[in-house]
This record gives sequence, structure tokens and C-alpha cells, in this order.
Amino acid sequence: MNDTIRAYFAAFNAGDTEGMLACLTADVAHHVNEGQVRVGKTLFAEFCAHMERCYKEELTDMVIFANPEGTRGAAEFIVNGTYLVTDAGLPEAKGQTYRLPGGSFFDLKDGKISRVTTYYNLADWIGQVSA
Repeated sequence: MNDTIRAYFAAFNAGDTEGMLACLTADVAHHVNEGQVRVGKTLFAEFCAHMERCYKEELTDMVIFANPEGTRGAAEFIVNGTYLVTDAGLPEAKGQTYRLPGGSFFDLKDGKISRVTTYYNLADWIGQVSA
């Protein structure tokens, strides 16, 4: 299952939403940091479109873990980004760059990701883009 998670993150870093969607089950549950759970590929794709408009991000220093059964996984990484367009309720975007640790947790079913939960420190991000 590490291959599925690696493919998901490779697609993320390439800005390839279709590639990310190919790694997901139809009923994927997407738990975002500081947000509501979105269920299904359509809502996941809408979230990706919003993120691509507001942020340019690359994940580095990736470490991926998976349980022996291949049903759960996790990844720790560094988010390297540029804040492109002001996101509602957040500080004004002026092209600020940021770098912060993040992590994602996964449920996997039949070789696909059925749950994605992503965490990062929002206060750290706000501090960096507000400086």
C-alpha cells in the first residue's frame, strides 16, 4: 500500500488532481485540517481546485508508514508553499512563502485510499504568512 500512498503524493507534487483521484475510492472520506469532512471524489476534486488557486505547495522530506495488513498508512512531510490568493477567513495573500511540518493518515481498501486525514499547525502557518 506504500505504492498507492507514494503515487498519491507524487501526483500532489506534480499538481495532477486526476492522478490523485485515481488513487482514491469513489466514496473517499477527506478530513481536512480545520475543516469539514468531504465525502466522494467530486468534493475532493473541488477542494483540490480551491487549493491550487490559493496555494502552490510541494511536499518534501517524506516518510511513509503502513501497517502490515496494508489497510492503514501515514506520512510525515514538510510543506513548502507559496500563498497565491487570499483564502476566506485567512490573512491576505501577497505571495508569502512558508515551510511547516505536516502529516496525513490513510485508510486503504482494495489498493485505493478510502480516507485521507491531513494535519498541520495552522497557527504556525498564519504566523509565517503574517510576518
